[in-house]
Amino acid sequence: MHAEFWVAVGQIIMIDILLGGDNAVVIALACRQLPPNLRTKGIVWGTAGAIVLRVILIFFALTLLSVPYLKIVGALLLVWIGVKLIAPDDEGGHGDIQASDRLWAAVKTVIVADLVMSVDNVIAIAGAAESAGGDHKMPLVIFGLLVSIPIIVWGSQLVIKLMARYPIIIPAGGMLLGWIAGTMAVTDPATLPFMPTTPAAKPGALPEVLDNVRYAAGVVGAVLVLIIALVIKRRRVQAAAG
Repeated sequence: MHAEFWVAVGQIIMIDILLGGDNAVVIALACRQLPPNLRTKGIVWGTAGAIVLRVILIFFALTLLSVPYLKIVGALLLVWIGVKLIAPDDEGGHGDIQASDRLWAAVKTVIVADLVMSVDNVIAIAGAAESAGGDHKMPLVIFGLLVSIPIIVWGSQLVIKLMARYPIIIPAGGMLLGWIAGTMAVTDPATLPFMPTTPAAKPGALPEVLDNVRYAAGVVGAVLVLIIALVIKRRRVQAAAG
């Protein structure tokens, strides 16, 4: 139980809170026509099924991150997701979510919609789990997801209010994704030969990038996300004014 483990758990929980807003909307839309006595069951079962599928996806994502260049691709996607978090599009994508007055139809809608929308969560959580290293990746992924379930399901409105009251949470979350992107990019098997590293801890394992290099890459990634998002926002304001 070292510090990096708990830092990674905290990152996973924060990622789920920040990127879970859409999922909370999907749950509400899919279950809105259920009778009151079934609504809680629809939310719980739909969320449970979605979380199980997400754990499976993250397992495969963690496996694939050992393939050269995939961490770099994942890092680029995380930068894009972080930018979208700070400078979101004006249009929402929930118009096609169909509500149902039948429990299992609503549960199925929640699971399928969450699966389609979980690419950002999966990549971000896999990246955060990578920072813990060792054999702790899947346990902390599952732990972080389990802790975040009640936050997403029952605390989504509170989180939305906190974000409205403390707007700094949004850019901080986007920069967190940029941080993870930076640390992922420098630990890709394709970039390791060009990085200062320490010898591998176990036979057959990859060498580890020096901590100060990873931290510097994380800072660069965080700043990059913020700069790109601010440029996009500025251009939108200029376009609206012009």
